[in-house]
Amino acid sequence: MKKMRFLLEVLVPALLTGMLASMAEGRTHSYDFVLKETNFTRLCSTKSMTTVNDSFPGPVIRRVQSRGDLVYVNVHNQDDFGVTIHWHGVKQTRNPWSDGPDHITQCRIQPGTNFTYKVIFGEDQEGTLWWHAHSDWTRATVHGAIVILPTQGTTYPFPKPDGEHLLVLGSWFAGNLNELYKEFLSNQTVTTLDDIAFTINGEPGDLVACGGETTHRWLVDYGKTYLLRIVNAVVNSELFFAISEHNLTIVGTDGTYTKPRVTSYIMIAPGQTMDVLITTNQSLSHYYMAARQFVTLESSIAEFNNMTATAILQYRGNYPPPDVPSFPANLPLFHDLDSGLGFLPLLRSLATPEHPVSVPLKITTRMLVTASINKVNYTFEGTEVSHLAASLNNITFMDPTSSILLAYYRHTSGVYTTDFPDYPPSYYNFTGDTYPPPMSVLATKVKVLNYNESVEIIVQGTNLQGQGEDHPLHLHGYTFYVVGMGRGNFNNETDPKWYNLVDPPERDTITVPKNGWVALRFLANNPGVWLWHCHFDRHLTWGMDTAFIVKNGETPETSILPPLAYMPSCAVQSPIRLEDFQDSIELVNKINVN
Repeated sequence: MKKMRFLLEVLVPALLTGMLASMAEGRTHSYDFVLKETNFTRLCSTKSMTTVNDSFPGPVIRRVQSRGDLVYVNVHNQDDFGVTIHWHGVKQTRNPWSDGPDHITQCRIQPGTNFTYKVIFGEDQEGTLWWHAHSDWTRATVHGAIVILPTQGTTYPFPKPDGEHLLVLGSWFAGNLNELYKEFLSNQTVTTLDDIAFTINGEPGDLVACGGETTHRWLVDYGKTYLLRIVNAVVNSELFFAISEHNLTIVGTDGTYTKPRVTSYIMIAPGQTMDVLITTNQSLSHYYMAARQFVTLESSIAEFNNMTATAILQYRGNYPPPDVPSFPANLPLFHDLDSGLGFLPLLRSLATPEHPVSVPLKITTRMLVTASINKVNYTFEGTEVSHLAASLNNITFMDPTSSILLAYYRHTSGVYTTDFPDYPPSYYNFTGDTYPPPMSVLATKVKVLNYNESVEIIVQGTNLQGQGEDHPLHLHGYTFYVVGMGRGNFNNETDPKWYNLVDPPERDTITVPKNGWVALRFLANNPGVWLWHCHFDRHLTWGMDTAFIVKNGETPETSILPPLAYMPSCAVQSPIRLEDFQDSIELVNKINVN
């Protein structure tokens, strides 16, 4: 009897615990990211740059075998500056503690320390996402893809491809990126790019000096259909992409599926991902895959990067290779607004029983938010200073001295205010050639939402200072439905009549077209603190961002999870955006806006 009692009370629970742990391990994956300097040679010169695990792009998280998988990533910072990592597009359900943006949900992982992220995927997420650094411009070299496969026992909503390939579009900077970042702040340049080349899987391709030997090649078989996963990790540019003599069928964006859309090219903004099918049915040969910048800022205002990155799609087989691969004649030119902006409204959600659409219909919170390039005035040592800035509703966001999430969770006052405006301070012809003084206010203002509020945001681009251009806006912790889009000023009476409430695309990053608008809807059902910002890093640096605080629901299951056992300390203060311009401290107390 004593032996039986021992079996029942000790061994059986232990066996059950082991079985449960084993089951959990089947859905839990661990990665180690080692952040350090690595030497790379491109464009005939060698430089040292920050990487993860000595790779550019960084490692791919692709062991996610089903929806709801849990991933732990231990980041070891062996570099000499602080850094954070953001899991772009991952909903992090109830877990803003691992979302990553510097001084929004955490402070930086300091040199010589490590921090383990707990990455929680949404149950409905499938396809391609990505991860990247979210401190200064470090993400230029610290980034990689995330692949979420169909749930076990299910398959793709299209014929299973014969294979797949991953393309990460990136930026190549000359010199030390941190020094370039400081120079950017000091010079207040409006140039669209400080990088000198684009890359495809880390290589600029054949059309630059010393590029041909290492150009990325993708080997394919004739008559197959492949799933091509594309990530735009470029720092400051939207890109056109095409493959010579091959059509692309878009089947997914930002970790969601779409109705198949056949196109000869795509326009992809920084922060966005696209899943496309390609059928290799052309003559056995070599074909260029090419990416070049889509420029919406007037060329008279700023220079732009006019290089084209290339990779090679190469058929297997016995044939004489061409002297030069075929180049995509259908790749739009840099300033082709019709091709760039005309591409934006093409996509639609699947809207099937397996992949349903849940567009909020009864809106409880409405916002009209202007995205602008402004100026800020402040007094520095008795002198009036004016600098370029960016804003949402004329608020130029300034990083606080500690984590907003921690301040919210602990009810700490003085870190932020909750009065981010629902509407711009004044109305004018937002897209016209005449406009009011382009002044904004430096502040750390956030928007508070109750749990389960139905939110509609109209984002209106402006032409302040004649600097109208696209703005790819990314919302952390959520996807949203793009129910409307147009050029010019949003008309509250006529434009909503044309909303798509049946099968609008579901995104986490959407381009606000130059001198145009987009209408977004989402249900605020993920409690936490979530950053919303332009994914042009120069605009984020200038303050085109804010944060949403989504309150807890009424149950533990609808409330923020407790903090992780260890969070990086905020003892080392992050530079406040715009503060670096004069190496000042507490500029917010010296503001003197006209």
